[in-house]
Amino acid sequence: MDDFTNMLDTLSHDFRGEMIGPEDARFDAARGVWNAMIDRRPVLIAQCKTVGDVQTSVRLAVDRDLPIAIRGGGHNVAGHAVCDGGVMIDLSLMPGVTVDASARVAKVEGGGLWRDVDAATQAHGLATPGGLISDTGVAGLTLSGGIGWLRAQHGLAIDNLVAADVVTANGKLIHTSAVENPELLWALQGGGGNFGVVVGFEFALHPIGPEVMFTAPIYLVEGGPEPIRAWRDFLTKHGDKIGSLCEFSTAGGEDFPEEHWGKRVFTLACVYNGDAAEGETLLQPLRELGEMSADFSGRMNYCDVQQLFDTLMPAGDFRCYWKARYLSDLTDEMIDLAMANALAAPSDNSLSSLWNFGGATAKVPAEATAFGDRSMGWMYSLDGVWTEPGDDDVNIAWSREGWSNSERFGHHGRAYLNFPGHGEDNAALTRASFGANYERLVEIKTKYDPQNRFCFNQNIAPEA
Repeated sequence: MDDFTNMLDTLSHDFRGEMIGPEDARFDAARGVWNAMIDRRPVLIAQCKTVGDVQTSVRLAVDRDLPIAIRGGGHNVAGHAVCDGGVMIDLSLMPGVTVDASARVAKVEGGGLWRDVDAATQAHGLATPGGLISDTGVAGLTLSGGIGWLRAQHGLAIDNLVAADVVTANGKLIHTSAVENPELLWALQGGGGNFGVVVGFEFALHPIGPEVMFTAPIYLVEGGPEPIRAWRDFLTKHGDKIGSLCEFSTAGGEDFPEEHWGKRVFTLACVYNGDAAEGETLLQPLRELGEMSADFSGRMNYCDVQQLFDTLMPAGDFRCYWKARYLSDLTDEMIDLAMANALAAPSDNSLSSLWNFGGATAKVPAEATAFGDRSMGWMYSLDGVWTEPGDDDVNIAWSREGWSNSERFGHHGRAYLNFPGHGEDNAALTRASFGANYERLVEIKTKYDPQNRFCFNQNIAPEA
């Protein structure tokens, strides 16, 4: 009897979800994740329907001394959702969202996607900060920070995480909040998937929408950096109400003049965190910075804004390698470097972006969450995206070279751990990014996962 059959027999009495092994016709589809570069083969895929299923799966993996990978949305660029030779705990059958509008709290199961959260909360005129791609998993994005459009007024996703339910390495279910196991909640607020399987999240909600102002004037890179410098200066004055990024991409399609097809462009994308009419007036100057290639600005439904970037990153279609670092300041020299890197991208599908911070995000003390220091003003990300395996080396090199060249503008060596490349810089990058909070995280990791069962992440090793 093979190992999978043994495990199937062990689980079959208690398991309500789906158990998929290497011989199952569903196996390849079930082990696939959003990044087409990731090709790993677990021994067992446990598609859980209940918290009890998760507990059973964790205990099985621990009993057999097998590694554990956790799939929420499967969107992590490093492919942390799937492992070779271990148990993949897949939460996709647990996507539920419930909203208590009077308390302004949303409860989200561990397999929820941001589009599920947005739809459920907007039905009550409420929202919580999520990401920029709606099919991103709530769990992965949140646990490493969660940078979204609402960060100016409402901070990061972790700043709105008020409670969670976690299955730890001993198979126990633990509730954590500000009053119950508070050190674990602190660790989840930026510490990644190091501490267990988060099967439930509780988020604070805020009045948003349904209509918001989205501004997206698009300028040609060849036209020079002046619009970006003006955008930077504008956000220095108004960044407490605007979540924004300057995104470099390639023009193409009917929305652009044909003479611009194939040219590199940048979009000054902004969401005003308040009244749409007020935002339309305030953001108008960003649409008057020179000749535009296109302009996608307008008042929009919040859920539509949350899905605008989905088509740039369809699941399973692209090979991806992303790196990002925080910047102390956005100098003219850094802007020039970002433009040069954009022009050098070997793939038309690749993106790179400058993100603003400040506002509510910056007001959270470094020690208040595991995420740490909030004094960075900006972030720079290089998102290598391509289709052919033969182009892997040149595209990875482009992302890494741009990331390395921007180091002199970096903020204490810190990086956004949701964009970790493929994990090559894991130990050093993780330690630098948590800074003074790292040792406290080691203590909490040692308490809840002393054998490092949950190691497919930006790993925090427990004490020996």
